[in-house]
Amino acid sequence: MLLVGVMAAVLWGIGAALGTPRRLRWGMIAGLWAGVVLAHFVLPAGHPLRMATGESPALWLMIGGAVAIGLVYRQGLRRLRARSVRGETPRDTAKPLFSETELGRYARHIVLREIGGPGQKSLKQARVLVIGAGGLGSPALLYLAAAGVGTIGVIDDDTVDNSNLQRQVIHRDADIGLPKVQSAMAAMQAQNPHVVVRPYQRRLTPEIAADLFADYDLILDGTDNFTTRYLANAAAVKTSKPLISGALSQWEGQLSVFDPANGTPCYQCIFPEAPAPGLAPSCSEAGVLGPLPGVVGAMMAAEAIKVITGAGQALCGEMLIYDALYGESRKIGLSRRENCPICGGRGEKNDQHVAG
Repeated sequence: MLLVGVMAAVLWGIGAALGTPRRLRWGMIAGLWAGVVLAHFVLPAGHPLRMATGESPALWLMIGGAVAIGLVYRQGLRRLRARSVRGETPRDTAKPLFSETELGRYARHIVLREIGGPGQKSLKQARVLVIGAGGLGSPALLYLAAAGVGTIGVIDDDTVDNSNLQRQVIHRDADIGLPKVQSAMAAMQAQNPHVVVRPYQRRLTPEIAADLFADYDLILDGTDNFTTRYLANAAAVKTSKPLISGALSQWEGQLSVFDPANGTPCYQCIFPEAPAPGLAPSCSEAGVLGPLPGVVGAMMAAEAIKVITGAGQALCGEMLIYDALYGESRKIGLSRRENCPICGGRGEKNDQHVAG
């Protein structure tokens, strides 16, 4: 043992004096170790060289194994340090779903018992389509983005007009003339850069409705015409997507969740036919209180969050009616219609008045 130690020291010293790189010096010592082990296997028992180096190769093999383990461990530490400096993570470590910034942003949701971490994760992974970036769509889009809904689609073929700004709060004066979907996307991304916004600058048509709805988990209808409402309802029923529908008129707003796939009536069960011309004037014809779309649109966003997270009880099979002029609200039960041409009356029978 002593002889080998002296030889190793001599090799190291000569190498240092000659300026030999450390890696090469360690290689020389490794060669000396290999030579000693080989000698123990080749030379007969009792040979003077074997006697001078410990008689048995077991000790040298143990020393070699210990050194090898130490080198592997050291190399592993070096690689981990290098990854941490570069900001990398080991391949088997999954990237966190939420950044520290997002955890702080959604903290008030996460501490809610009904939402918590799992609910916020569901919001992050959800895909919601909003039809219309007008009065109802404006607050709904902003609150969905603020809540952390991962992917938000918005479809609208209109441009921002000066007359919109009294109630469509997602748009600004500088946005006049821009497509509403582009203005809405800019506002949502400015509010929350952690969400993905998909703008569709076009009108919803029967040719695209079903395929578009299939890409999303939930549909919000904030339009102001019965043609689009019936189309959205038919496509939602066809693709088995829940539909949150809102409507406004002067001082009054209403909303409901239509989900025939889970036993509720559909929109056309409640409104079999569009009203005759003049009986249901549009907002441009009859007027609308500026904050009213904000109230109802925010309620639509709240219903969307409840549907996605499973919190509380959504307005399924019920309609909430809000009267801003007198500060009153009431909730009524909705009934299925047996001969509905869209859902076939697959909703549950419910004629009961829920609340007044």
